[in-house]
Amino acid sequence: MPPLLDISSLGKRFTKGGPRVVDGISFHVSAGEIFALLGPSGCGKTTTLRLVAGFERPDSGAIALAGRRLDGGARRVPPEARGIGFVFQDYALFPHLSVADNVAFGLGRRRRSERADQAHEALARVGLDGLESRLPHTLSGGQQQRVALARALAPRPALILLDEPFSNLDAALRQSTRDDVRQILKDAGMSAVLVTHDQEEALTVADRIGVMRDGKIEQIGSPEAVYHRPKNRYVAQFLGRTNLVAGVAEGDRARTPLGPLALAEPARGSVLLSLRPEHLEIGAEPQGGGGEPGTVEAREFRGCEIGYRVRVGDQAIHVRSDHRAPFGPGDRVFVRATEPAVVLEERAAGDPGAGAEHDHFA
Repeated sequence: MPPLLDISSLGKRFTKGGPRVVDGISFHVSAGEIFALLGPSGCGKTTTLRLVAGFERPDSGAIALAGRRLDGGARRVPPEARGIGFVFQDYALFPHLSVADNVAFGLGRRRRSERADQAHEALARVGLDGLESRLPHTLSGGQQQRVALARALAPRPALILLDEPFSNLDAALRQSTRDDVRQILKDAGMSAVLVTHDQEEALTVADRIGVMRDGKIEQIGSPEAVYHRPKNRYVAQFLGRTNLVAGVAEGDRARTPLGPLALAEPARGSVLLSLRPEHLEIGAEPQGGGGEPGTVEAREFRGCEIGYRVRVGDQAIHVRSDHRAPFGPGDRVFVRATEPAVVLEERAAGDPGAGAEHDHFA
């Protein structure tokens, strides 16, 4: 089945001769799929969303929705004719209009009764029926976010675009709201592109993720695949804490300061390996060929788990253990991998960044 949204070699500069804010990216979104563009501020993810919506015009590449060309060459479909809904970061609700009128605003020149019915249907879908007459300022942040989503859903678009939709919510509300939004989209069978800088948000909401840097997509895959099998150091570190360990690969194993490590894929020569903290454990005795002993530098109790920072040689290794681990600062321990290490594309030999530490303990 062909993809619903097909983006091919998309490029954008805002000034002649300036940097490419979006630099030749390609991806697709299937029917009913939630796709997340994940990256830091300034990486081009929101610009990509605005290009898809038609708010900006690409310099190169093509955008097609349901087989219909929206942008590319001389072809350009205006935003209002694309059949795409947009949820803005600040919700963009009209403060003087009721909830129902805010939702009905995007329904164009339909008959009044039809607009009212579709607005009511959209509000019921997001769990806000009964609040039609309220003004936006009387709603909670989560409710305002749902109004914005209802407004985007009301015209029954083929695709929904969400630009950092949860960033204005406090931490307690953010998790429940994003869970609700994912379920609403899935229940509606809606395809969506979510833009976010929050890796937990992307991992929990999206079916697939595209990790962006400097206008390019570094890696695309399911949350599990991108998290557990990052293709380079940038992706490994952006998707959460990881340990970068230098080693010498000899097929399916590598010699490292932690001892011999199994590899997720065969390699030979000097390599840089990625090991997530939850894929390590610590003990009082060496296991599986040993390795250098380490010293616990810090311990952080988190209820269901304990975070450790262990000094092994000149490198700090971060480990997440269950709540029963008995070690404390100053204890002599050995670190052992419970999962194969991932070989990153970058080579460790002569690489001053190999084994680099983060400033904070997590």
